[in-house]
Amino acid sequence: MKKQILGIILVVMAALVASCGTSKSMRHKPEMTSFNNTVPVVLKRSNTAFYSGNNFLIKNKQNFWELYAEGDPLERGLVMGSLTDSLLKKQEHVFFDKLNDLIPSNFKRKVLRNFLKWYNRKLYLNVSNEFQTEIYGVSQYAPKDLNYIAPNFLRDLYLHGAHDIGHAVQDLALVGCTSFAVWGDKTEDGNLLLGRNFDFYAGDAFAKDKIVAFINPKEGYPFMMVTWPGMIGVCSGMNAEGLTVTINAGKSKIPLAAKTPISILTREILQYATTVEEALAIAKKKQVFVSESIMVGSAKDNKAVIIEIAPDNLDVFEVPNDNQLVCTNHFQSEALKDNKRNKYQIKNSHSQYRYDRMEQLLNENEKITPQIAVDILRNREGLNNLPLGYGNEKAINQLLAHHGIVFKPMERLVWVSASPYQLGEFVCYDLNTIFKNRKANDTIVTLGDEKRNIAPSPFLETVAYRNYEQFRIEDKKMDHSLGKKENLSSDFINYYQSLNPDYWVVYYKAGLYFYQNKKFALAQEQFEKALTKEITRLPEREEVSRYLKKIKRKL
Repeated sequence: MKKQILGIILVVMAALVASCGTSKSMRHKPEMTSFNNTVPVVLKRSNTAFYSGNNFLIKNKQNFWELYAEGDPLERGLVMGSLTDSLLKKQEHVFFDKLNDLIPSNFKRKVLRNFLKWYNRKLYLNVSNEFQTEIYGVSQYAPKDLNYIAPNFLRDLYLHGAHDIGHAVQDLALVGCTSFAVWGDKTEDGNLLLGRNFDFYAGDAFAKDKIVAFINPKEGYPFMMVTWPGMIGVCSGMNAEGLTVTINAGKSKIPLAAKTPISILTREILQYATTVEEALAIAKKKQVFVSESIMVGSAKDNKAVIIEIAPDNLDVFEVPNDNQLVCTNHFQSEALKDNKRNKYQIKNSHSQYRYDRMEQLLNENEKITPQIAVDILRNREGLNNLPLGYGNEKAINQLLAHHGIVFKPMERLVWVSASPYQLGEFVCYDLNTIFKNRKANDTIVTLGDEKRNIAPSPFLETVAYRNYEQFRIEDKKMDHSLGKKENLSSDFINYYQSLNPDYWVVYYKAGLYFYQNKKFALAQEQFEKALTKEITRLPEREEVSRYLKKIKRKL
């Protein structure tokens, strides 16, 4: 019956979408007549070094890419697209292959495509011509075989709102980011220091080709950001004036149309603001369609604030009488903290737990240095050092981060983590030297300041880390067996649980397996053991308790 209802809803939705006018947005292109449309010529020095004029793409020894691009919006877009050509094509296929895995039905995917065309019908009205033009330039190198989804430019424009759309339509947080800022008496020199984990996970393949981009625009301030092929929006970045931005998702209501993607808003702030006040002025002019916390750090102000923005509200949270600021995935400002969705988020998610743990870690250290900041971002334990099991979303380090990053804005220094997660070497970049007097045909070398790098985590050399990587493999086997209702040996279950014994999930899934096979006494034992561990969210703990009640009735 549920499937029939879902089918009816999908048919009605398809008819609704087909009846709504989207032709104007589908035909739209940015105004580009004043920009340089010269097609870049890319020269290849090796399999990991490419250049075009002053612009280049190189792979460093830590195995992520460093990109430098300059010029007007179309020049930047074209050169970024041409330099990252093969990476861009692979990245889009990875993203849409993941979508196909999530939605295996051809009919449902068709309905989704039509829905997105309708939902994004006003997106181009909320993205400035400058950033549309840059996206257009990049999109000329996007894979043509995906045009059945949408033409290259519109598809890449849609992708800049993918986080927002998934967040808004499903209220689905693929991220559980944690960030902090300290200054004054909390740092050795009194200067601002910020750190964050970008805990965004869309599969191992998606995180493989990470890019640290250095953009020198014709208008605005040069800046760096951590990104991926095709993405011009900003999730983590700092400009040459010492202004930083990072984003953390919040609980959001569902709007009726896409507006300004958060990553495009933060890109504009990074390119055009030098102070907290200037950043706030830009944010106030934009209409967004999801709720987000934007932490802004400023060398000129020597402090950080959080701009909390929602589709229907905006407020600023700051700590005028303190020297540290923490941000997870709930709001703290007067205007938004008592919102019912925010209260739900605090009660039912792991946001407050990570907030409390971050405060605890900061308070354990009298002065925060870049090394201590990295150690905090790598922390895997819960409150009071409670073992959480590896991969638990209550941890600051959930062992799934796209990147970790530390900023020292006053010195224009930034440290970016190499894979895996934020456990690899943190590579240091000095924006003072990277953007200074760059000339054509400079020798292409990696841009990192190797003497200031922070060493990889010792955890990488442990048996526990190797067991966690094996656990990820076995966990997929467990999920497959549960989905197909296949039989498992007791040896497999014991081995699976031994790889990550403090993680509640290994007992919960074993309980599900025994419950499916009507071995209720064994299921009860596993569910009870799960309750002795630190379960991630309140709804998940309640679900385990519901299974135990069902089992008691059956026994």
